[in-house]
Amino acid sequence: MTTTRFLTGITPSGTPHLGNYAGMMRPAIAATRTPGVENFYFLADYHALIKCQEPERIHRSTLEIAASWLACGLDPEQVTFYRQSDVPEIPELHWLLTCVTGKGLLNRAHAYKAVQDKNAEAGREADDGVSAGLFMYPVLMAADILAFNAHKVPVGRDQIQHIEMARDMASSFNHLYGEHFTLPEAAIEDNVATLLGLDGRKMSKSYDNTIALFCPPEQLKKLIGSIVTDSRAPGEPKETEGSALFQIYQAFATPEETAAMRRAFAEGIAWGEAKQLLFARIDREIAPMRARYDDLMLHPEKVEAALQIGAQRARALAQPLLQRLRAAVGLRPLSATRPQAQGAHKAGKAQLPAFKQYREADGKFYFKLVASDGRLLLQSTAFDAPRDAGQAIARLQKEADALQALAAQLAPVAGVDAAEVTAALQALAAAADA
Repeated sequence: MTTTRFLTGITPSGTPHLGNYAGMMRPAIAATRTPGVENFYFLADYHALIKCQEPERIHRSTLEIAASWLACGLDPEQVTFYRQSDVPEIPELHWLLTCVTGKGLLNRAHAYKAVQDKNAEAGREADDGVSAGLFMYPVLMAADILAFNAHKVPVGRDQIQHIEMARDMASSFNHLYGEHFTLPEAAIEDNVATLLGLDGRKMSKSYDNTIALFCPPEQLKKLIGSIVTDSRAPGEPKETEGSALFQIYQAFATPEETAAMRRAFAEGIAWGEAKQLLFARIDREIAPMRARYDDLMLHPEKVEAALQIGAQRARALAQPLLQRLRAAVGLRPLSATRPQAQGAHKAGKAQLPAFKQYREADGKFYFKLVASDGRLLLQSTAFDAPRDAGQAIARLQKEADALQALAAQLAPVAGVDAAEVTAALQALAAAADA
C-alpha cells in the first residue's frame, strides 16, 4: 500500500477554544486512524516569534496547545508530534531554500503585501513594521514541509499560495541540484466546521467571543449562558437558522440529538432550558478530556516527553535528507575530495542521466532530461502546473511507450536521436529497480 504523508502545523498563539476543537482538532485526530496515511503534527514555535515577542506567552501557549492535542486523543506513538524548534534541520533547510528563492517570489506573498497595503493606506513607508521574519515566512513554511517530503498539506484556501511557493522552491532546488524534493500538494479544507461565538459571529480570539476548550465546568456554564439569543419567549417557536446556540449544539450532538433539539426549537423551548441542554451535551464530551488536560498541565514533563518522542522520529527522517542536501550543494567534508591522475576516470558508480524540473519567466513549468555528461537529451513543452510536469516525468521513467504517448508535450533536441533518449530512460529505470 502506498503511504501518503500529511503534515499540519499549529502556531502556539493562545488557548484552544471549542471552535478549534470542532473545526480542526477532532477531525484531524480521527484522520490519524486512516490506513495508508502517515501524519505529522508540529508546534510552529519559530513562526510564533514573527508576531509575538512575549516569551512567557509563547511558552505557556506551547504547553496548552500540546496538552490539548494529547488530551483530545492524539497518540504520539501513532503520529509524529513534535515542536518545530526541536528539529534543527528545519532552519538549516530554510537557509538552503533561501539561497534558491527569488526575492520577487517573496514580494508576492499575501501576508507581506497585506502589510504593505495597510501601510499605504496609513501613509507610512511600504515596509514599516515589516520584519525579515515576516518577509521570509514562506521560506520557513516551505522548509517545514520539504524537510519531510510531505505529500499533502491540509490548508484553507487563503493558505494555498504558501503551498504553491513551497513547490516553486522545491522545483528550483531540484533543477539546480537534482531530484531531492517531492512537490507537495494542498489538501483544501472546504468543509471545516466553523462555530459561531458568543455574539453570533465566527468564534475567534480576535472577536473575544470564544469558549475555552477546557475551562472549568462552572465557567463553561456561565459562558454558555451568555450566548446571545433573540427575545422570543418560552412557548414561541424559535429558528435554528443563524442560531449560535443551535449550531454549537449540533457540532457536539448525534444526528438523533440534533433532530430532537430541532423539534424543541419548533415547539418553543425556553432559551434557559436550551442553554442547559447545550452545557450538558458539551460537558459530557469534554469532561474526560478535561481531566486528562488538567493532569498534563500539572505534569508538563509528560507533554515534554511526548514531544521528544516526536522530535526523535522527525530528526530520524530530516537528518539523512539534510546530509544528502549538504553534499548536493557542495558542503562536503574535504576528505571526500579524491585527487585523480590525469586522464583517470572517476571510480565507483557511474553517474546517471537526470530529469530537471523548473519554472520559466512565463510562469509555466518545464522539464528536461540531461545525460550524465550534462548534454541535453530531451526538452518538454510548457505545463500549466508543476504536478502535470512531474506526472509526465514519472510516466517517462516507468512506462515503456511513454515517449510516443507524450510526443505532443516533448520537443526533440537537435543532434539527439530517439535511441539515445530511450537508452537514458532505460538506464534510469534499471537504477530504480536495482
